[in-house]
Amino acid sequence: MIVGVGIDIVEVSRIESSWQRFGERFLRRILLQPEVDYCLSHKSPGPHIAARFAAKEAVSKAFGTGIGAHLGWHDIEVFRKETGEPTIVLHEKGLLLMQERGGHAIFLSLSHTAAHAAAVAVIDRRD
Repeated sequence: MIVGVGIDIVEVSRIESSWQRFGERFLRRILLQPEVDYCLSHKSPGPHIAARFAAKEAVSKAFGTGIGAHLGWHDIEVFRKETGEPTIVLHEKGLLLMQERGGHAIFLSLSHTAAHAAAVAVIDRRD
């Protein structure tokens, strides 16, 4: 049974502009250190940063909370399995929400081009 579905699309240039303007402070506000390391390991980090931004927004929408008091940027981590498949690791408030909603797993799909990044998140409940 599906608990929630969320989708987000973001312009890569908007994320790159914030990163250029606020530097490391921006990255540390929205990403955890392993996410920063992953994104900065690419020749063009912007689309990867934007994809993680979109993923966190999509997860927050799937929970029905948005990013704010009930769920923060650092409560959601985008992690890559060895296969390359993106997955979500929840921390603190994210874990609590998952428990409260009876969720079992979050399925994530990411896509990006030079101009846009998009994410879809589906929260599933084991029945």
